[in-house]
Amino acid sequence: MALFKSKKNDTKVNTNVEIVEDSRGVMDAPFLVLTLLLVGIGLVMMFSASYASAYEETNNATYYFIRQLAFSVGGTFIMIVVSRIPYQLFRAVSFPVLIIALITLALVPLIGSTVNGAKRWLDLGFISFQPSEIAKAAVIFSFAAMISTRKEKIKIIDKGILPYAAILLVFCVLLLLEPHLSGTLIIFALGVIMLYLGGMSDWWIFAGIAFAFGAGKLLIQFLPYAQERIAMYKDPWMDPSDSGYQIIQSIYAISSGGLLGLGLGKSRQKYLYLPEEHNDFIFAIVCEELGFIGATLVLVLFALLIIRGYWLSLNAYDRFGSLLIAGFTTLIALQVFLNVGVVTKLLPTTGISMPFFSYGGTALLIQLAEMGVILSVSRENGAKRKVKK
Repeated sequence: MALFKSKKNDTKVNTNVEIVEDSRGVMDAPFLVLTLLLVGIGLVMMFSASYASAYEETNNATYYFIRQLAFSVGGTFIMIVVSRIPYQLFRAVSFPVLIIALITLALVPLIGSTVNGAKRWLDLGFISFQPSEIAKAAVIFSFAAMISTRKEKIKIIDKGILPYAAILLVFCVLLLLEPHLSGTLIIFALGVIMLYLGGMSDWWIFAGIAFAFGAGKLLIQFLPYAQERIAMYKDPWMDPSDSGYQIIQSIYAISSGGLLGLGLGKSRQKYLYLPEEHNDFIFAIVCEELGFIGATLVLVLFALLIIRGYWLSLNAYDRFGSLLIAGFTTLIALQVFLNVGVVTKLLPTTGISMPFFSYGGTALLIQLAEMGVILSVSRENGAKRKVKK
């Protein structure tokens, strides 16, 4: 049974129901405030975490901060603009976005930039980006559009299940060619969750998860870097000066923070001890400087954002809008869980950034644009049904 039931959005309505016309309502204030609050805190923590490495690499301690600030301002503007677009228009762009994602992912193994032994970036000269970020949005847009218009066929193998499975398979194969195992995991999880919310049979969901688990275990046997990361996850002190170095430094940062932290700007591990301290491992600096209480408050803000997102999804005007919000909210939830899990050694090391906190201009632009989509759908909640007495 679908968790998000379709709300008919046509002219034929119950005579006991009056449509209150407020075609473009006000965007959801709590969701907007939580987003801006996380972006603001993320900027402060990114500056604190990055100034040592920025000075070492560029002789300018504010280099990363200024760039991230510019992208934050630009991303906020884009979020507001996207929030004013009637979200039904996103249905029309869902498949062009899907095609763009497939093309850019296919180009990565051919002309992509290699970073840390993996090709995940496309450098266009004036801007560089990871096509996997576009792929995540493409899955959400396309699946939301397909499920909302083909809901009665979602349990039919050839017309319902196979198209979704084919899209996921192509994306996963292209991501594994980079290789990008964590991106593959997120794409697959996004697809499965959206299909579950869309009403696909539990049996098919369980079968897909079981197949992915078996295929993943088999695939790891052919990926030496994945085997190494799992070994370091089990015991990073096997190779403390090389493969296990990053996670060991992360543990040092988290443990030295204690309950209240060393104080904002007073991290020791950011002084070229912890690699990727302003990127994938920025949460370790949050723990070191703000302590257990400060890190918990940051996670509470993320939890409130996610809960509010699902609440908006449940109250969306139609099935398409509901699935859009659920998809983008789930994406934030997955990335926060995986990033924090890696930094705290709950999970093996993967290249997952922390939304709104990790350094990366194009990623931040895309994330804020996605929040704009959620706010766009929230505006339509102003057109409510009012029962006549």
